[in-house]
Amino acid sequence: MSNRVVCREASHAGSWYSASGSQLNAQLEDWLSKAQSTIRPARAIIAPHAGYTYCGACAAHAYKQVDPSVTRRVFILGPSHHVPLSRCALSPAEIYRTPLYDLRIDQKVYADLWKTGLFERMSLQTDEDEHSIEMHLPYTAKAMESHKDEFSIVPVLVGALSESKEQEYGKLLSKYLADPSNLFIISSDFCHWGQRFRYTYYDESQGEIYRSIEHLDKMGMGIIEQLDPMSFTNYLKKYRNTICGRHPIGVLLNVGTTEEESAAEPRHMGRALYQLS
Repeated sequence: MSNRVVCREASHAGSWYSASGSQLNAQLEDWLSKAQSTIRPARAIIAPHAGYTYCGACAAHAYKQVDPSVTRRVFILGPSHHVPLSRCALSPAEIYRTPLYDLRIDQKVYADLWKTGLFERMSLQTDEDEHSIEMHLPYTAKAMESHKDEFSIVPVLVGALSESKEQEYGKLLSKYLADPSNLFIISSDFCHWGQRFRYTYYDESQGEIYRSIEHLDKMGMGIIEQLDPMSFTNYLKKYRNTICGRHPIGVLLNVGTTEEESAAEPRHMGRALYQLS
């Protein structure tokens, strides 16, 4: 029987972000140096997963709120872009590689999640094809580098969940958010606009198209900050905004409704705002 450690390679390094550890480190340091720490320590952040050329500077505003001195476990919830999922899935890997250093998956938490019977096991190929979780690994490594041997990660691939499933997973994860040593990272871009996305909503009263998109996204962000899952669901039903991480966000909002401290103290919820122009 093989005891080989299963590693997920940094499959998008060299295309979506730099494969050079030194160059990547310098870029992350530069972006983080320009961001302000305003609500640290955040208990949860929402940050984008596009290529770093497009979103690296934006994501820094979320990761600047992470406090490595109190964080010992990082949950990363990302949407599935390539395989159909009606539930959530866990990785077969034990190690996630980044150009900075390797990240260790928390096998104890994984074992506890497996026992619930609510999770599928994704293949290593599916894991490496997906970018929504990977794009947060270098930033996680950088934000936590001063305590890099003292934390673990819990990556969760989130499928196209029904409202009841979002509630179920939210309830399941609520005990983890209740622990202040746990950080939740939600991977999501916001509006994908244009014919290729089959979404061309345009509120002419806002002026130019980009102003309409900005208004629509900020409306959604404002609802998210209220930690009200039903209002967020109604917003999505009304405007059909193409927020690709809507289901991970929905899970987080349902975690907040079942975790008393989170609902009472929304200041712990950080976010990254898009800079639309």
